[in-house]
Amino acid sequence: MWFKNLLVYRLNNWDTTPEALEEKLSQHALQACSGMEMQSRGWVSPKAEGEPYVHTLGSQMLISLGTEKKLLPATVINQFAKSRAAEVEEQQGYKPGRKQLKQIKEAITDELLPRAFAIRRKTCAWIDPVGGFMVVDAANYAKADELVEMLFKALDGFTLTPVKTDVSATTAMTGWLAGDDLPGSFTIDRDCELRGTGEERASVRYIRHALEVDEINKHIKAGKEVARLAMTWNDRLSFVLHENLQLKRLAPLDILKEQTDISDQDDVFDTDFAIMTGELKKLLPDIIDALGGERT
Repeated sequence: MWFKNLLVYRLNNWDTTPEALEEKLSQHALQACSGMEMQSRGWVSPKAEGEPYVHTLGSQMLISLGTEKKLLPATVINQFAKSRAAEVEEQQGYKPGRKQLKQIKEAITDELLPRAFAIRRKTCAWIDPVGGFMVVDAANYAKADELVEMLFKALDGFTLTPVKTDVSATTAMTGWLAGDDLPGSFTIDRDCELRGTGEERASVRYIRHALEVDEINKHIKAGKEVARLAMTWNDRLSFVLHENLQLKRLAPLDILKEQTDISDQDDVFDTDFAIMTGELKKLLPDIIDALGGERT
């Protein structure tokens, strides 16, 4: 159950116990879409159906927001609407106008929604009340905002702010590739993207490519800055650091995989959660320190 993407928030005024959080989330559990609903959101178990809404390991908590969405592609609606419009034209002797076509599409949508297939996805968040972090496994802030919004709805009395650093990720990554000293716990891998600051926003991407300092410096002197950079931390975790301080493509390396293999725990989910949170509690402060510390 390793997170793949990390959006990191500072957790303030958090004094909620796992038991209290469980009660609050259960009051906003995911419900199946009704006949005319296109989408519904609610809390689900992060581990398996029927398990608690809050998965705990020591002081660490894992929660999961579920979303059910009906699949009703525009091409399907248009296909049925075209057939219905032809029938209307035959009945009234002339083609439906723009307003009438809109009404036809709306009627078709209402007819098809109850029969549409529904898919579910979930977004997980790790809450670390000791370190004061909440980390959402989401590819972008729009997905994370859905979870944050529902958490505020279920629970009062706390605040969340995206973690900011004194040195921007872009500035630090550009300096590292230009030859500045890199913190000892980090190494640079072979993927990066440099992006221009002008109107055209010209960009250069390196994928599985040696990042030669001289070649990179030419791009930097031409006005480009590093927007994302693949890195490894302590030979244990690899990830791609983005300009907005998001970590993507997080992956445990062989040394951690070996720990999972030799673990005496029967539950792989709990093993992964324990190892992941243990590593991230060290990685996140190291990244913040490498970027000049947290901006308060």
